[in-house]
Amino acid sequence: MGITTEDRLAIGELLAMHGHLCDSGELDRLSEVFTTDVTYDITDLGQDPLIGVEALAAAGRALGEGNPVGHHITNIVVTEHDGQIHARSKGIGINADGTSASVTYEDTLIRTGNGWRISYRKILARRAPLGG
Repeated sequence: MGITTEDRLAIGELLAMHGHLCDSGELDRLSEVFTTDVTYDITDLGQDPLIGVEALAAAGRALGEGNPVGHHITNIVVTEHDGQIHARSKGIGINADGTSASVTYEDTLIRTGNGWRISYRKILARRAPLGG
């Protein structure tokens, strides 16, 4: 398939858009980032995976005031493996009380007629330094 520079730029902007949509409460627009049948794997956070963009939006609404006030993404690395496009990135969440948390996002992306979309996202909580 080959990943072009334009693909890398588009994927980076796609990953960033997730935080903008969540932080502004525009959860009805999550299909601009994820496929409609996305698997959002949050088992490392002690919850069952969310299946579908509607379930993802509903979970955000249900969390309400417990949502971070800021989702930030950094350290994006895009790779191709066995014909699939993957992105690994770091997420930093800032809570209303000023506390923060760090996660790693492991994404599988597909190119659709509307551009790149995340079809699978696994969230890994960072709880100890040096991967411990």
